[in-house]
Amino acid sequence: METLLPRRGVIISLIFFLLKFSTAIEIPPSVQQVPTIIKQSKVQVAFPFDEYFQIECEAKGNPEPTFTWTKDDNPFYFTDPRIITSNSSGTFRIPNEGHISHFQGKYRCFASNKLGIAMSEEIEFIVPSVPKFPKENIDPLEVEEGDPIVLPCNPPKGLPPLHIYWMNIELEHIEQDERVYMSQKGDLYFANVEEKDSRNDYCCFAAFPRLRTIVQKMPMKLTVNSLKHANDSSSSTEIGSKANSIKQRKPRLLLPPTESGSESSITILKGETLLLECFAEGLPTPQVDWNKIGGDLPKGRETKENYGKTLKIENVSYQDKGNYRCTATNFLGTATHDFHVIVEEPPRWTKKPQSAVYSTGSNGILLCEAEGEPQPTIKWRVNGSPIDNHPFAGDVVFPREISFTNLQPNHTGVYQCEASNVHGTILANANINIVDVRPLIQTEDEENYATVVGYSAFLHCKFFASPEAIVSWQKVEEAKPLEGRRYHIYENGTLQINRTTEEDAGSYSCWVENSIGKTAVTANLDIRNATKLRVSPKNPRIPKLHMLELHCESKCDAHLKHSLKLSWSKDGEAFEINGTEDGRIIIDGANLTISNITLEDQGIYCCSAHTDLDSAADITQVTVLDVPDPPENLHLSERQNRSVRLTWEAGDDHNSNISEYIVEFEGNKEELGRWEELTRVQGKKTTVILPLAPFVRYQFRVIAMNEVGRSQPSQPSDHHETPPAAPDRNPQNIRVQASQPKEMIIKWEPLKSMEQNGPGLEYRVTWKPQGAPVEWEEETVTNHTLRVMTPAVYAPYDVKVQAINQLGSGPDPQSVTLYSGEDYPDTAPVIHGVDVINSTLVKVTWSTIPKDRVHGRLKGYQINWWKTKSLLDGRTHPKEVNILKFSGQRNSGMVPSLDAFSEFHLTVLAYNSKGAGPESEPYVFQTPEGVPEQPTFLKVIKVDKDTATLSWGLPKKLNGNLTGYLLQYQIINDTYEIGELNDINITTPSKPSWHLSNLNATTRYKFYLRACTSKGCGKPITEESSTLGEGKYAGLYDDISTQGWFIGLMCAIALLTLVLLTVCFVKRNRGGKYSVKEKEDLHPDPEIQSVKDETFGEYSDSDEKPLKGSLRSINRNMQPTESADSLVEYGEGDHGLFNEDGSFIGAYTGSKEKGSVESNGSSTATFPLRA
Repeated sequence: METLLPRRGVIISLIFFLLKFSTAIEIPPSVQQVPTIIKQSKVQVAFPFDEYFQIECEAKGNPEPTFTWTKDDNPFYFTDPRIITSNSSGTFRIPNEGHISHFQGKYRCFASNKLGIAMSEEIEFIVPSVPKFPKENIDPLEVEEGDPIVLPCNPPKGLPPLHIYWMNIELEHIEQDERVYMSQKGDLYFANVEEKDSRNDYCCFAAFPRLRTIVQKMPMKLTVNSLKHANDSSSSTEIGSKANSIKQRKPRLLLPPTESGSESSITILKGETLLLECFAEGLPTPQVDWNKIGGDLPKGRETKENYGKTLKIENVSYQDKGNYRCTATNFLGTATHDFHVIVEEPPRWTKKPQSAVYSTGSNGILLCEAEGEPQPTIKWRVNGSPIDNHPFAGDVVFPREISFTNLQPNHTGVYQCEASNVHGTILANANINIVDVRPLIQTEDEENYATVVGYSAFLHCKFFASPEAIVSWQKVEEAKPLEGRRYHIYENGTLQINRTTEEDAGSYSCWVENSIGKTAVTANLDIRNATKLRVSPKNPRIPKLHMLELHCESKCDAHLKHSLKLSWSKDGEAFEINGTEDGRIIIDGANLTISNITLEDQGIYCCSAHTDLDSAADITQVTVLDVPDPPENLHLSERQNRSVRLTWEAGDDHNSNISEYIVEFEGNKEELGRWEELTRVQGKKTTVILPLAPFVRYQFRVIAMNEVGRSQPSQPSDHHETPPAAPDRNPQNIRVQASQPKEMIIKWEPLKSMEQNGPGLEYRVTWKPQGAPVEWEEETVTNHTLRVMTPAVYAPYDVKVQAINQLGSGPDPQSVTLYSGEDYPDTAPVIHGVDVINSTLVKVTWSTIPKDRVHGRLKGYQINWWKTKSLLDGRTHPKEVNILKFSGQRNSGMVPSLDAFSEFHLTVLAYNSKGAGPESEPYVFQTPEGVPEQPTFLKVIKVDKDTATLSWGLPKKLNGNLTGYLLQYQIINDTYEIGELNDINITTPSKPSWHLSNLNATTRYKFYLRACTSKGCGKPITEESSTLGEGKYAGLYDDISTQGWFIGLMCAIALLTLVLLTVCFVKRNRGGKYSVKEKEDLHPDPEIQSVKDETFGEYSDSDEKPLKGSLRSINRNMQPTESADSLVEYGEGDHGLFNEDGSFIGAYTGSKEKGSVESNGSSTATFPLRA
């Protein structure tokens, strides 16, 4: 394959290109030569719907040929003015105007110049007439039931093909069957008529599709007289039977006609379709069969149609000639006809005469051979005239060849060979040109070629020379002929350079020389780098339904990148450019993606690269993995009472080795239809001996596993039933269920169906007091529970449970220790004391109860406490019991989260699995004072340029006698600096307000207020406000606060503020941001700031600037609060409370007594630790 390079008309050679030299030399148009007909019509039909009819004849030659015509072997002149001729050829047109039937005939075209005359084959021009049925009166036909009849069609003649149909006047087809048949000529045959055949509208239609014409014959009437009236007294069935018996007769052939005798001859041309037909009348309707006398019908090419009445043989050959017999049969006899089939053939060339170029004085031969049946006769012509009119000395003319000796220029001409028999004529023109010229190189000089390293290069040097010439090639700079195995020069002058290298680039000269002279041209060769490909990943293994992604990496010469095209194929079949319409396969240039890969996607994928010069390809083997197919052909052998051998055949592993097999069984009487795993087998094995349990009707199936997953289960095996046996094991998990005192409800896990080993399963239970020298008590039950009464509470017993069935007992059971039912503890602990740790935490100590008073397994102790009154105001508190449980044997515990300065009652009780015992006597204790909670509110109720009045509310919990308040304030203007903190001790606890003076005008302040008791001050509450400016704003509240206009203004401001808050809320919900940290850093809590200063020194955030200066501690004169106890002092491990030695002391719940929760050592409940 070759392509021209830009601007230089460069011809590029591609691999696998091979230019062969033809013996029929093409003479350049510049050299004088005889005419050659290059185009002509075959058969031309003048269809009435065409505008014109064109009869073609075109020829080439030097000098330019002229054209003449003959019609029916007589000269034909274009005298009719309607004929339109062509100036450059012999083609002419006949317009479809008026009467043109006189143009019908066989035409021949002659193209001539001074060197010779070329003659075309005969061109038949057909002017078809419009077919019509003749107008006629058709007499009605009348026959008796059972008689034969033929309805003739006699279609008109017209342009074939002809299709004939028999229909009624409503255009419904006449039904054909074994009794009714239409012949090839169109006649309708009835082997025997029936009463239903009567109708008055039998119509024959003849269709000529090439003429787009359908014609209809006049309707025919057929009357069938019934024989039922023969005997009116008889039943219709009897009459019909009698009539049929009268008309019954043996077959008689209607086709072929009786006049043709018992045999006839048919001639068929080779390759056509042979149709033989036989139709016989008779009653019952005869059956037709076919055979070849002395041979067999050709298999594959013969068919019997129309209920056997037609024998069809397609593509007839000479082997099909011979005698064929049709036999018509009914139970009364037979009728036969023999067809003698003759196969003939029109002439066809076996050696067609070839044109040739000779030089003066040379010798030559012209061959012409044809076959056909009958054998064709061959006639020679020269320039359209019999060769006898052109004798040359030394030439010898035979029927099949002409031999030339010492050829001279006057031998130049067109020689025609014509082969004819009764079936047609064929004509061949052979040009004999006597030429003596210096070589003419037809390839242009300075052509540029390119190829790829390693490929072959083809440099062309097309030439014409007579006499024959010698071609040689050489590299321009070397000036010597090319030699070596890599170089090959074809007869047409083309140079092939095999396995090119970069050193082959350069200019080459082609020299052509004969006895008259020599000529040369130059060709230039450029060598490119080869295209390379790599597909990744290589040979991937992809599980089914996963995604496959392939990438094709390409590298090619820079000059070829513009022509690089990548394509993908699988197993040699190319994909569509963009993949599949459903999007499962997507091709994006160098990438191929397949989603939900299936087994059908497995194969060899190839990426191909094509450029103007070369091509490359790389492949990868894609393997699709899937779960295995189910195992097959399960077979049981070596059947034993407790084992059986199972064998199977492996299914397809779908490219992933089977790692193991899972053998499942079904046979559990309690769960019929449920499959359970029995064992696993290595993937290389396909047999296993299975251990079995007695008294089971087994069925097995096998599942194969590979790296992808499990196969579907195999078909189940045959059943295998094992005989019963005594139990192999006893029940497990023997235990006592919670029960009443002096009672044991013994329970155990019953044996499963597969463990019972036989019918009649029971359980033998034996027991006795542990260590007592008494006999075992025994009882046999069918269920898996037994109630036993005992004389003592929570006493240990030895218990055994043994399985038994109708075939025996299980193994000797092991004894287990169980305890009889528990009772409630019957005594209360004694509280030794309550140690107050701080205002919210106390430690309780008590004496444990004796073991014999527990009456069961001790689970722990429970503390109940409730507040009775507040020591601040002496008010009585309604009883709300709080519960705290401590698991295990212990004598102390910590009670947290008490209210300060209050009186409490506290009791302790022991509890076991049965429940809680009696409570101890209530112990009364009081908690000391603590620090108050923060005031409920702090407001600036009045502000002036240098004063401010503050008001506040009492704390919710005072936690002691209130001694006063600590008020602190500092400047917090919108700068990075804050003012010094000022303290005011308010010693009048009943005063809920304070008036500050000596403040700075137009300055923002932050105020802090804490409530205090003798134990210290609590947490602060804060508020911010600004003082007013100088002049007109002084005393604003005294002058305008009561004015109506001021109230209206404030309402407007409030409404505007509400609107702004709504906008801010919407903005925040949509993702609006504002800096909280800036506000916190600008207006810090002094306590937090103090902690930062003392703990971290100078602290700064990476996103914020540090505050300049620092705050002094606002707690400088405060005592530590008692509520700030460390958890480590009293928290228990899982619940956050510890005793003095760090051990776990219990969990707290703030619910009432009815909502108490028992601690089990794994809870993580938390509780408040400060009042």
